[in-house]
Amino acid sequence: MTSIFRHFVSIAERIAMASNAIGTLVVLALVVVVNYDVVARGVFHKPFHGAVELVQFSMVLIVFLQLPDVVRVNRLTRSDGFLAIAGHRWPRLFIWIDRLINAIALVLMILIAVAIWPEFLEMWQTQDFFGVPGVFTAPWWPIKLVIFLSAVLCSLLFLAKLLIPESPTDEDDITNDKANHEPH
Repeated sequence: MTSIFRHFVSIAERIAMASNAIGTLVVLALVVVVNYDVVARGVFHKPFHGAVELVQFSMVLIVFLQLPDVVRVNRLTRSDGFLAIAGHRWPRLFIWIDRLINAIALVLMILIAVAIWPEFLEMWQTQDFFGVPGVFTAPWWPIKLVIFLSAVLCSLLFLAKLLIPESPTDEDDITNDKANHEPH
C-alpha cells in the first residue's frame, strides 16, 4: 500500500514540476508579447491588440501552473518562524502543527476545486470569452480548467504531506549538509 501511494505521490510531484516548467514558458512568452507590443507601438505606431488581455490571462495562468510545485517544495508563503524554533525543542508539536496547516490547506484547495468546476463547465458550454469583440477575444474555460487542475494537484500534494509528514529536521539536514560541503 505504501509503495503504491509513494508511486502516485512521485507521479504527482513530476506533474507539478512539469506544470512549473510550463508556467515558466508562459512567462517567457509573456516577455515576448510585451516586448513586441513595446516595439510595435514605438517604432511602427501599431500596438499589439490584445496585449493587455493576454497579460491578464497569463498572470492567472502562471500562478496556477506554478502553485503545485511551490507546494511540493514547501515554499508556499506562511509564517513558520515558530515551527523552526519549536521543531528542535518539541518535534511532536512541530509534526502536529505542520499537519494542521497541511490539513487546512488541503480543505481550501478542495473547496477551490469544487467551486471552480461548475464555472469551468459553464464556460465550456457557453464558450464565454473575455476581451473586446472585433479586437481580441479568448475563451475563459482554459483558465478555469487550469485553476481546477492546479487545485486538485495541490490537494493531492497536501494529502501526501498529511500522510507522510516531514520531520522537523528534514530541512535542517539539507542545510547542514550544504554548509559542510561548501568551501569556506
